[in-house]
Amino acid sequence: MRIGLYPGTFDPITLGHIDIIRRASTLVDRLVVGVAINRDKGPLFSLDERVAMIEAEASRLKVPGGAEIVVHPFENLLINCARDVGAQVIVRGLRAVADFEYEFQMVGMNRAMDASIETVFLMADTGHQAIASKLVKEIARLDGDVSTFVTPDVNEALIAKYR
Repeated sequence: MRIGLYPGTFDPITLGHIDIIRRASTLVDRLVVGVAINRDKGPLFSLDERVAMIEAEASRLKVPGGAEIVVHPFENLLINCARDVGAQVIVRGLRAVADFEYEFQMVGMNRAMDASIETVFLMADTGHQAIASKLVKEIARLDGDVSTFVTPDVNEALIAKYR
């Protein structure tokens, strides 16, 4: 069984993330969406809220021949999480050249720790390249419309958080 790990904080999950999940699910038999517990980032949504949002959005994906999608919170090193879930591949989404520079360094470190786990990059769909969770939160916080960047349920959750 080919297992892929798509890690992130998903605070909140955006249409860009969902696009990567949908596309990555065609490449593996099981896709584990790893939800990072990153206390340094001070997420807007709790871990439980982020996991619930991802599970809800993933359950709506109908991908012919697509993988089983499971959500897995983690707080350890990414490479250790990949080992924990039995992943042979880490899936990363790229929006711009700036993303690649950071990801390039991460791949080198991960390969040094475990060369048996590959990293695969998926370019963001052109319609989603500008979407970043950080910017979505900023727009929502300032009472802007983020409905073109997130699903209706996530939009409602953002509105509720900033009320």
